[in-house]
Amino acid sequence: MKIAQVAPLNEAIPPRLYGGTERVVAHLTDALVALGHEVTLFASADARTRGRLAPVRDQAIRLDPAALKSDLAAHLAQLAEVRRRADEFDVIHFHTDLLHFPLFADMAEKTVTTLHGRLDLKDLPDAYRCFPAFPLVSISDDQRKPLPFANWIATVHHGFPPELYAFHPRGEGYLAFLGRISPEKRPDRAIEIARRAGKRLKIAAKVDAADRAYFQEKIEPMIREEPLVEFIGEIGDAEKSAFLGGAEALLFPIDWPEPFGLVMIEAMACGTPVIAWNCGSVPEVVEPGLTGYIVDSLDEAVAAVGPIGALRRSAVRARFEARFSALAMARRYLDLYAGLGRPASEAAVAV
Repeated sequence: MKIAQVAPLNEAIPPRLYGGTERVVAHLTDALVALGHEVTLFASADARTRGRLAPVRDQAIRLDPAALKSDLAAHLAQLAEVRRRADEFDVIHFHTDLLHFPLFADMAEKTVTTLHGRLDLKDLPDAYRCFPAFPLVSISDDQRKPLPFANWIATVHHGFPPELYAFHPRGEGYLAFLGRISPEKRPDRAIEIARRAGKRLKIAAKVDAADRAYFQEKIEPMIREEPLVEFIGEIGDAEKSAFLGGAEALLFPIDWPEPFGLVMIEAMACGTPVIAWNCGSVPEVVEPGLTGYIVDSLDEAVAAVGPIGALRRSAVRARFEARFSALAMARRYLDLYAGLGRPASEAAVAV
């Protein structure tokens, strides 16, 4: 098949540092090429891909040093280029939310749109009702709840290459928090869990400008007051394997409807189990007693720290390989591509 992958321009493909959606697009593109398909990636020029790169901006937006730049303008220029070349492809796979809908309404049947973010925002229902023809993919069943009427054709969980992270047969006695410092990610819970469990905690996370006040007023004082906590800052793929693999457990104490939570499967790839809040996609990703524990309170999270060490890390890695590899993800998407244009009930059977 001739496939176009349309990536967000906020981070490089794959990201140099933080970035979930862009990382998934990178792995999906490479896996589709490995399966013998012709894939064109519309992304910034600093992308690294096994597909054919169609550069639409000189570099990813977030790390661009230019003082003045427009996220909207960059993405509109990208979509105009995809539209100009649309006839070259059998399927166009968008990862840009709903921005492309007006431009591609006359060819919705040859598109797939994976929604990567939260969908419980006030204005989204009206917008999706305006464009009912676009086939949509969720990254968890839970993500769909705010838009049950939308044209969902499948849920496809994320995946990435097993070789990307090394298996670690044992941890080094600390707990890990990886991702972004923000109120909904609840790093304060992670710190409290470590304090009450008497365990070291390493925090590797970026701090966006929007969350800097929260970090300075809430999280920094907690870190200063707790000698067991070490703040590392933002890390990239090169450091993740050692960071996650050395952890006794990953703490995922979220307080929002997380659409997927890529860091959970990144930890599992290293053999590291997960202690996660019963929220969003968590019950679809974590298998209690096998790849970690799902909790509903701080007390339950602290209680889970003890038995987490008894879980077999080889089994955690095996479950990652069985459920969340990049090739498994790519094959699910190929089934969807093949079903485009068929009735939704028939297309769903293939998945």
